[in-house]
Amino acid sequence: MSDDHHVLPKDTLFKVFGGLIVLTALTVAVAYVPLGPLGVPVAIAIAASKATLVVLFFMALKYDNPVNALTFTIGIIMVVVFITFTMFDTAFRGDLGNVTPQTVQEIEREQEAAQQEMDQINPEDLRVAPADYPDQQGAGGSSAEGGGDESQ
Repeated sequence: MSDDHHVLPKDTLFKVFGGLIVLTALTVAVAYVPLGPLGVPVAIAIAASKATLVVLFFMALKYDNPVNALTFTIGIIMVVVFITFTMFDTAFRGDLGNVTPQTVQEIEREQEAAQQEMDQINPEDLRVAPADYPDQQGAGGSSAEGGGDESQ
């Protein structure tokens, strides 16, 4: 059994460790900066950079058999594809036709204002059909006694 494990010099390991410390500090610094919708992609990019350093140097994939690097790369590509499909699913989920830029409180205030306007309207002003006037005889009223259908 041959032991052909690649041993890294300590200065390389310390440089990689320093790079990981810098990227960790950058992660903390970015957390305090309001990036809006770019916050998650920036955090993922920094995390991917740290993971790449760990995999290449601490796990020695850089010096390993190329088939292992290919296997690792295909696995990463599949993870990215699955995460992308999940993000599409969660980003476009819900009732898309029922989307409004207003908050619930604004909508409730508008409904209350509309109800107050309706309460101020005089019921006499709302009469539009003959059936709305019960004290008068309407065109289709019940004034014809014993009437029935006259076309017989």
